[in-house]
Amino acid sequence: MQENRPSVTARGVAMIRAAHQLYDHPPVLDDPVALAILGPDGKIVRARRGRWFTGLSRRLRAFLVARSRVAEDALAEAVTRDVRQYVILGAGLDTFAYRNPYPATQLRVFEVDHPATQAWKRGLLTASGIALPEALTFVPVDFERQALPEALRAAGFQPGERTFFSWLGVTMYLTREVVFDTLRYVAHSLPYGSGIVFDYAAPPRKVAPLRRLLYRYLVRRVARAGEPFKSFFVPAALAQELRTFGYSRLEDLGAAELNARYFRDRTDGLRVDGPARVMNARL
Repeated sequence: MQENRPSVTARGVAMIRAAHQLYDHPPVLDDPVALAILGPDGKIVRARRGRWFTGLSRRLRAFLVARSRVAEDALAEAVTRDVRQYVILGAGLDTFAYRNPYPATQLRVFEVDHPATQAWKRGLLTASGIALPEALTFVPVDFERQALPEALRAAGFQPGERTFFSWLGVTMYLTREVVFDTLRYVAHSLPYGSGIVFDYAAPPRKVAPLRRLLYRYLVRRVARAGEPFKSFFVPAALAQELRTFGYSRLEDLGAAELNARYFRDRTDGLRVDGPARVMNARL
């Protein structure tokens, strides 16, 4: 993303999540805050109804809500294992903290994001009248320039407690070195039982020819917005790397797995169909 500017993709993803609440029934991700947090952009989601019903729009929307559902389902399971901290890396306009079903004494939430995007989000929260929960802590971090461990500790994060991380819509915009440094930190610095859910982009060459054209179009589109893809990962190689870091339980979900889990028997055309994947990795 560009210096001193909030993330363009964060805004786009938030609008897609809001459209899901309005136009897809039943929703895969039930998010009553998704529209409210957008402020004036919520009117755009309602006004431009037709844009949400193209084939490409449906496929992209399906993946974006599915990855959030994977993360929140994994978090719910983690809480049953006494995970007490939830760190949302690259939080964007994620709304979990504002509809968090757990008391502050059970789960503390840390939203980590670029300072410009986080300041923009806080302005939207204020303008929309959305209260800041007691259990929430904001942690401004530029992943390319600042060390995540130090920033978290300064915000009151307890590295000795079991923690669950979500990292959605971020890894493709970072260098491989930064991505692996973060995954090593989770694996090497936190207690057994901690884990992370993140999504990643497979290389275009691994995609079927017809799908490859759409994939390259998306990559070019975000690059024009000033947020180019920097990293791609081959699933088997990534899994091998994660095991060397110390992750013992891996669940790598592609389109087939996500559709079977969340979109079975739907008749509205909402299905995942693309090369992006979601990894659930646990220590």
